[in-house]
Amino acid sequence: MNSTPPSGVFEDERILGHEAEYRQPRHTIITDTSSATMHENLAQQKRDTIKRCTDAAQQIKQPLLFGMTTSLLLQSVPVPSGCAMDATVLHTVSSSHRKRLRTVSLPTVPHVWKPLHMARNVRINKYVYALDLVHTWAQLASHCSLESLIILADAIITAIARQPNLAHGRNPEGIQRDMAACIRNMPKFNAKSSCLLALKFTAPYVDSPKESEIRITTTKYGLPQSVTNYVVPGITFKNGSPITVDLAWPEFRVAIEYDGDQHRTDKAQWRRDQEKREKLRHHDWVVIIATASNLADEPSRAELAYHAARQLTLRGASTNFTVTETPLAQIAQRKQKQ
Repeated sequence: MNSTPPSGVFEDERILGHEAEYRQPRHTIITDTSSATMHENLAQQKRDTIKRCTDAAQQIKQPLLFGMTTSLLLQSVPVPSGCAMDATVLHTVSSSHRKRLRTVSLPTVPHVWKPLHMARNVRINKYVYALDLVHTWAQLASHCSLESLIILADAIITAIARQPNLAHGRNPEGIQRDMAACIRNMPKFNAKSSCLLALKFTAPYVDSPKESEIRITTTKYGLPQSVTNYVVPGITFKNGSPITVDLAWPEFRVAIEYDGDQHRTDKAQWRRDQEKREKLRHHDWVVIIATASNLADEPSRAELAYHAARQLTLRGASTNFTVTETPLAQIAQRKQKQ
């Protein structure tokens, strides 16, 4: 077996494998985005994806570089719900059409990514490599809505920060800055303008896509910028660990916490939530609880935003609350003029 890592320049395109028709089994992508459950699901999906990718590479007796949603799953990044790319199939990457590599026995979908020479790809095992996460984000830009692109950027910043071999000593703010610089320095690619727009709304320290959704909602309804996963000073759990809130306006002691199903069904989690919120209320914090139903449609999001805007206003904050959502592109234009 040729164990040379894929450099982004493959041999001339070939179709390899058995001639008999092969029907790829469908694979389910789990989208529960409550933080603890999400991490468990991502770990399982990563194991499953590594096995499938390894099988595909072993069939053709050489390593493969995977991109698109396959790269996300290999690196424990949740696939955003607004992404149109099929996450159940395997996606490979090369630097040109001439150098693509396909398999048939375990079907893969080949893609071309011209800035591949700029990427710092990740070795998963000796058969499987994953495209640099920032390049993966750019590669997926034309397949995502603007909001999904922001949510995915948040998740990628967090995923890089949690892996020392990728973070290289950088904190999430540093990773966010480097991500923006990397995108700006790339040659033109499909939806680069969308990436540059999305970067205006990304945030570090985001634990789950639902937290990103809530932050985007508050932005679209004119609330001031919030702090993500804010560590509340002077308050700890009984065991001494710090207390954090998903979104906060620290100056006004207003917070939003997202509760997924686990917060209701897990007794230990429920008790921890009660301890946290009791301590916060004792220190004059207003804690607004959001669930999936608060993000389900525009009227529900408007109600959540209104509740937060009202509490902020009562505590002296100045808001530009609107009764309908303002498109993010319009908000970005307004910021640019200021």
